[in-house]
Amino acid sequence: MPLFTLAGAQLAYGDLPLLDRAALAMEAGERIGLIGRNGSGKSSLLGVIAGSVALDDGELQKREALSVARVEQEPQLPHAPTLRASLHLRGHVPAIQDERARWRTEARITEYLHRFGLDENLSPEAASGGERKRAALALAFALEPDLLLLDEPTNHLDIDGIERLEVLLARCTAIVVTHDRAFLDRVATRIVELDRGMLRSYAGNFSDYERLKAGELAAESLAARRFDKFWAQEEAWIRRGIEARRTRDAGRVKRLERLRAERAARRERIGTVKLAIGAGQRSGKLVAELAGVCKSFAGRPIVKNLDLRIGRGDRIGLIGPNGAGKTTLIKLILGTLAPDAGTLRLGTNVRPAYFDQMREALDPEQTVAETISPGSDWVELPGGRKHVMSYLGDFLFPPRRAAAPVRMLSGGERNRLLLARLFARPANVLVLDEPTNDLDIESLELLEAALQDYDGTLLLVSHDRTFLDNVVTQTLAAEGGGAWKEYAGGYSDWLRQRPLRAPAEVPAEKPAPARERSRVKLSYREARELEALPAEIEALEAEQRSLAAKMHDAGYFRQPGDALRADQGRNAEIEALLMQKLERWEALEAKAKAAAS
Repeated sequence: MPLFTLAGAQLAYGDLPLLDRAALAMEAGERIGLIGRNGSGKSSLLGVIAGSVALDDGELQKREALSVARVEQEPQLPHAPTLRASLHLRGHVPAIQDERARWRTEARITEYLHRFGLDENLSPEAASGGERKRAALALAFALEPDLLLLDEPTNHLDIDGIERLEVLLARCTAIVVTHDRAFLDRVATRIVELDRGMLRSYAGNFSDYERLKAGELAAESLAARRFDKFWAQEEAWIRRGIEARRTRDAGRVKRLERLRAERAARRERIGTVKLAIGAGQRSGKLVAELAGVCKSFAGRPIVKNLDLRIGRGDRIGLIGPNGAGKTTLIKLILGTLAPDAGTLRLGTNVRPAYFDQMREALDPEQTVAETISPGSDWVELPGGRKHVMSYLGDFLFPPRRAAAPVRMLSGGERNRLLLARLFARPANVLVLDEPTNDLDIESLELLEAALQDYDGTLLLVSHDRTFLDNVVTQTLAAEGGGAWKEYAGGYSDWLRQRPLRAPAEVPAEKPAPARERSRVKLSYREARELEALPAEIEALEAEQRSLAAKMHDAGYFRQPGDALRADQGRNAEIEALLMQKLERWEALEAKAKAAAS
């Protein structure tokens, strides 16, 4: 029996419906990635399923006693002395008469707070937005609901936190709203797209969806062109004059009226953001040079003995856990923060533009138009002047929105507004601090394309792994203790290049003398292991492909829940085994090469 069934659902805010006779059913064990443009109604749909938003029409049927936990984009925590106490109130932990259930839930809350790296004694009022989000996620998992509803759960999480969330979700039934394509590829068993009020379902993960969607859009475009051509012919026929009116039949006239009504009712796909970034006057070949730079706060090293040279045209991604000091390092590079030790040299004609992850650059009381072009109706762009209304339209702001104050905008709209203002000012050094939060996937891909065409210097802080791979050519990674190291390529390249960390209890070995190193070689057992590893990896990959094909079959979720859970467990096990064997293969290959040199 499905967990819930949505049929004929209608919901409207304003002129166009968010849900237009939409239908959706979900089985236990599924993990649905819910995607769609900003403002299409994804959060409202989660509210409908959670029971906090009422449909205008249609029906929602839930399985009896279905337990649901929802984590909003910006969760609010009840007032309490500590995070733990606040989550106790938010989650309605069982009353005192059920002491055993209460104890188990409180123990799980403590466990998941620690898993998400939170201090249970922290005051909710002192918690940052990211800490509140992680606390709400900790509670949702601790409650062990039948269905999890997660709205942008990766926002404010670092890469380690995102990967931890992926592991936790592998054992859950969930609907997740997210723009993180790598996350969707690792987590989703089905993609559901909310587009112009309709829900469309695609088996598989995000990569599978992209392949299926491309063919679907091509077919939709062809059908629309054929319809428009036929409609135009009928319109021409009825306007031919007296001769046509003498011969036309009533049936054809009625058909034309029907075509007109159908054409008027057809909702076109929402437009796309038009992004073009001007670099302005070129900087010198040197943008910035840091030598032995150190910076600490309260005795904690953030940057330690960093030597770094940034040249014109470099595209650098900064990665590291929350609190590692990525924003601090950017300020040091730009010269807006003085180092404790070491030297910084800025190049000539460096004109930076800064995208702030906290959006502090936006005045909440200014209008959208004033934010872009204060005191003028025109925006000066690399390609010439453009009227502010036309420019805002490129970023999907309709004219009626131009007079709205910034405080009325959603998170996604604020991000688009900040990007619009940023790109209206030519800059040869572009600094983007978490630009992907709250952007829908189509806007993300357009931003990627614009950045790939940008010929200035780029400094990017992001936890979006796919975005990093598609945009940067170098990676500066936090190594711990204030150390930073540069790697060639994006996130995936960094994963391959980073050193494998030895267990903490094993002391690091001293480098062997040159003669001793030359004699290091594989043992007989290691040589046999190295020889067998490619076949073992190939067998695991074949099993993984076979399992993925099975799980993507249309009738797969009609199987018993135990069978679904077994497949999901084996899939996670294969992924872990593959990682172990690949790492072992690299280690043995390196040892064999060292012996041969």
